[in-house]
Amino acid sequence: MSPPGRPKGEYRSAQHEGSPVSPPGRPKGEYRSAQHEGLPVSGLQRELSWTGSLRWGERPDDADGATLDPALMSSLLDHITARVAVIDRGHCYRYANGEAAGFFGLTPQQITGRHLADVIGRASYEGYLPWAERLFGGESLRWQGWVEYPVRGRRFIQETMVPYGPAGEPVQAIVVFGRDHTELKLHEEALARQVEQLRTSEALKSAIVDHALAALISTDGQGRIVEFNPSAEAMFGRSRAEVLGRRVSEVVMPERYRAAHDAGMARLEGGGAPRVLGRRMELFALRADGREFPIEMVLWRSDVGGTAFYTASIADVSERHDAARQIERQREALRQSERLTAMGSLLAGVAHELNNPLAIVMGRATLLEEKCEDRRDLQHDVQRIREAAERCGRIVRTFLNMARSRPSQRGAVALNDLVRAAADLLGYTYRSHNVALQLDLAPQLPSVMGDGDQISQIVLNLMVNAQQALTLTVGERRVHVSSGVEQRRTDREPRVWLRVVDTGPGVAPEVRARLFETFFTTKPEGLGTGLGLSVSRSVAREHGGELVLESTAQGASFRLSLPLSGEAEPPAEEPVAPPAEVPALAQVLVVDDEPELAELLRDMLERAGYAVATALSGAVALELLDAARFDAVVSDLRMPDMDGAALWRAASARQPELAQRFLFVTGDTLSPDASEFLKATRCAGLDKPFSKPDLLAKVAEMLKP
Repeated sequence: MSPPGRPKGEYRSAQHEGSPVSPPGRPKGEYRSAQHEGLPVSGLQRELSWTGSLRWGERPDDADGATLDPALMSSLLDHITARVAVIDRGHCYRYANGEAAGFFGLTPQQITGRHLADVIGRASYEGYLPWAERLFGGESLRWQGWVEYPVRGRRFIQETMVPYGPAGEPVQAIVVFGRDHTELKLHEEALARQVEQLRTSEALKSAIVDHALAALISTDGQGRIVEFNPSAEAMFGRSRAEVLGRRVSEVVMPERYRAAHDAGMARLEGGGAPRVLGRRMELFALRADGREFPIEMVLWRSDVGGTAFYTASIADVSERHDAARQIERQREALRQSERLTAMGSLLAGVAHELNNPLAIVMGRATLLEEKCEDRRDLQHDVQRIREAAERCGRIVRTFLNMARSRPSQRGAVALNDLVRAAADLLGYTYRSHNVALQLDLAPQLPSVMGDGDQISQIVLNLMVNAQQALTLTVGERRVHVSSGVEQRRTDREPRVWLRVVDTGPGVAPEVRARLFETFFTTKPEGLGTGLGLSVSRSVAREHGGELVLESTAQGASFRLSLPLSGEAEPPAEEPVAPPAEVPALAQVLVVDDEPELAELLRDMLERAGYAVATALSGAVALELLDAARFDAVVSDLRMPDMDGAALWRAASARQPELAQRFLFVTGDTLSPDASEFLKATRCAGLDKPFSKPDLLAKVAEMLKP
């Protein structure tokens, strides 16, 4: 017998192991009504099962069967694998079979007659005492739990205790049947811990998979989906229940990848060497709505129970691809800007060189037109030459404005003039692409306050976009440009508006919201950088205006609105009348290194009544200034050796009264250095090519008292 002692630990998962073993001669049915109770002993929760009053040796009247021979019974008890012992009322061993004695390291002879406390230890004996009274009162007990023994240490014991005594007499002894299930219990606890660890691990892995930012898709060897985490559901727009069991190639792969994927899976299942496992790859995947998007994927293999599974970790890299494309567009825009800057410098140089011959053509045409007043046929031809030269002059001036880099300068800007200049510049492009340009500009349009170059860029951009939108249009190709003044509103000042409408395909509804985004373009590769409309709207808003895309039934309509400058335009665009003839005593010195241009200036001024002297260099001009008195100087600003600025400084030192009577003629008076010089000296400037009325008006203004 091994009664329960005082445990060192606590047993929390004790389990019943079947029904109590029925003692010989007692029906099993009486044990079915046993009551169970947990008895804590020194912190240990035991499982106890008490039955009613049943004694070993009693025989029901209705029982039948042979009584075992004592010798057979002794032999049976000595050779069974369970521990069997008999305890008397004095708590001493009256019998112990080999298993019971060997459990304590004794022989049956050594254990018989000894007191329980001597064999099982004082602590275990004290644990038995609370049960003894009920046992000797005739109740049977089946219990299991951990016990601490002096010799064996901590063991898990299962015992059945049955009282023994003749019918009608007091109980004489307790028969104990016991088994040591320590190894089984330890294995059971280890298994329970492993199961719990497995559950924890699976729960942790499930939580990681379910909450992973990356999409995780697992398939079997045939490519059928067995796992599809929530991130994959969000990424591909499909539910887990929808895709389980389907082939992954049909669910997430574009058509062009499927054959290669299926061939690769077949090769792996056939024992072939892996080619993509463990490699970081970038490719395209397919959403449920049929849209493709870029992904980054890593694929690995897992063998579970001899079965191969393949798992892909997938990240959506659409934002990274968009950023890379935007950076590339920015680089391309920078390269384009550098090319435009270089071309602008070249154009500025070419335009500057063209201004001299253009000025000569325009001036000589004007003089010739005056000479042909009595020949109307010749005068008409000369007039056409002059008008063509003036148009060339406007084109050159537009080139210079585009190429010029200078700080923003606000002033009164005639919007209609900017439109006409852009129309002249783009005329050949429109005609060569079979595009009709229709101008419907409001007469006497008030000026707007702004930077002329920046607003000119908006106008050019809108007209270029309209022409490019018609490139692939079949049928009528027409661009209509109109201007006007908004009706006065109480909530803001009136504005001037400009509308550019084309008969092209228009703007698709899905891109209207993004049309003004930086680097967004609907043009084919190489035709646009996505900067024109974005920059144009920014410039318009910086000027207090707005640029919008209007809704139209056909084509595209862009509307630019700008606030008024408050300066009224002249009532009518009448030609400037030449100034009245001046006395011959007004002496003008013309300085230009171009002989043709110097002669032209002389002829124009002399025909107006001025006395004119010419000098082909700044040094010669200084000699003339020392030798004679001059009322005004008309000089080229850019000349070799001594330029106009150096001439002004030297002349002002000699004759201070001439400091404000210099008129500088140049190909680009608004270039940064020329503009700063004219501003600092407060001298007048005249752009090449110029007309005779412009020249005479400037000179007359200088000579005012």
